[in-house]
Amino acid sequence: MAEATSGESGPDLALGIALAELPENGLLAGQVGGEAVLLARSGDGVFAVGAACTHYHGPLAEGLMVGETIRCPWHHACFSLRTGEALRAPALDPLPCYRVEREDGRIFVREKLPREAVKPCPAASLRRIAIVGGGAAGNAAAETLRREGYDGELVLFSAENSLPCDRPNLSKDYLAGSAPEEWVFLRSAQFYREQEITIELGKPVVGLDAGTRALRLGDGPQVAFDAILLATGAAPRRLSVPGAVLPHVLTLRSLADCRAIIARAAEGRRAVVVGASFIGLEAAAALSTRGVAVSVVAPEAVPMERVLGPDLGAFLRKLHEEHGVRFHLGAGVAAIEPEEVALSNGEHLPADLVLCGIGVVPETALAAEAGLAVGNGVLVNPFLETSAAGIFAAGDIASWPDRLSGERIRIEHWVVAERQGRIAARNMLGLRKRCDIVPFFWTQQYDVSLSYVGHAPEWDKAELEGSPSERDCRVGYFTNERKRAVATIFRDAESLAEELAFEQAMPAAG
Repeated sequence: MAEATSGESGPDLALGIALAELPENGLLAGQVGGEAVLLARSGDGVFAVGAACTHYHGPLAEGLMVGETIRCPWHHACFSLRTGEALRAPALDPLPCYRVEREDGRIFVREKLPREAVKPCPAASLRRIAIVGGGAAGNAAAETLRREGYDGELVLFSAENSLPCDRPNLSKDYLAGSAPEEWVFLRSAQFYREQEITIELGKPVVGLDAGTRALRLGDGPQVAFDAILLATGAAPRRLSVPGAVLPHVLTLRSLADCRAIIARAAEGRRAVVVGASFIGLEAAAALSTRGVAVSVVAPEAVPMERVLGPDLGAFLRKLHEEHGVRFHLGAGVAAIEPEEVALSNGEHLPADLVLCGIGVVPETALAAEAGLAVGNGVLVNPFLETSAAGIFAAGDIASWPDRLSGERIRIEHWVVAERQGRIAARNMLGLRKRCDIVPFFWTQQYDVSLSYVGHAPEWDKAELEGSPSERDCRVGYFTNERKRAVATIFRDAESLAEELAFEQAMPAAG
């Protein structure tokens, strides 16, 4: 995702503008001292905050103001206009805020305001909290606990050997070679030290006693915690065909996986991607950008048709073919040899690298062995608490009661995991925040970004408006005439509006 431009643009807000130039519920991009500033008017309040989202620097002036909040058009982060606080993922950092003065019918933006100090939280009884999993949900939970004022012991256990990563980057810009590795890490080691968050890398948790809330690592003793968050994520599905364990057959989930793929791509110039999933297609685009000859193998007739419908599926295929990717659809993998892949239809594809993108499986073994309720994930209540008091679950493993659909759902997307990590952290502190979120995800393939809000695992009608080939469209997904989800290409404002409409349609809590 390219960054929005920043710096001096728009009026110099330090010199002031007429109040009439900023209508109620209006936004105005300007600058103060060479820094991009967004001026917003909500009711009687006028606020000045940084103009770029702190996630990927999306232009907030093109976003959606809802009350005293502003939502980013790119990836739907949400900020408080009054405090600058990042209220919703994927943003982690707050916006800078500026002092605003009104004088003689004019508005002046003054100096940047200092950040308010964190107030101690009331959960004094929680002296030790554990987070199991170093992905999106685990990292978001750890940060949120500190931001909410929790000052007790906080330990994050990760089975991976690297610090928490921006996992979407692994199949997009970093894999494509257009982003340096330092961009991949969500936070630095120094950040965790300053926040007094103990990160235990390469330390998979192998045992959980739900009654005593105790964890066991390897052959070590059990260590009890006052509250535990399970955020163990998911593991990639693997092929079960002859040759599937050869060293050039890889999956993509971790930074180590991505490094291995990049190394293989540098040594060989032919790749077979098995699976036309989002991860498969994103990886195909990234490898093609690196100059690798890519073939995609998948059983369906149209890529992503089950999720996105025939129109967007056909568009994605054409987009990839324009970049040299070849599709072998209606086929599966029969066997893998050191230098080729044999397909079920008799074809043989040359391959120096085979990348499997055939989905993931939630890592629920720890919870199941501890006796927690499971069923297509770890079952949680509306506050993300499991069947055992004091043990919460978030992210890819969490199956929660969705108030919008009236169904229990589980979502395997980055933004949902981060938002649930924040909700779970607050509920560990007794704040009782419901998990009432509208799922959102995005995919970037070459220079096309597609956004999706809602949840439609099945649908009976896909209604297209606009033209995918012109990269300007919206598709609504319906079940029995009820809209369940919306996908858009370069219609960011409409995507935000659809997300808000889903929120407003949510039934009252019982």
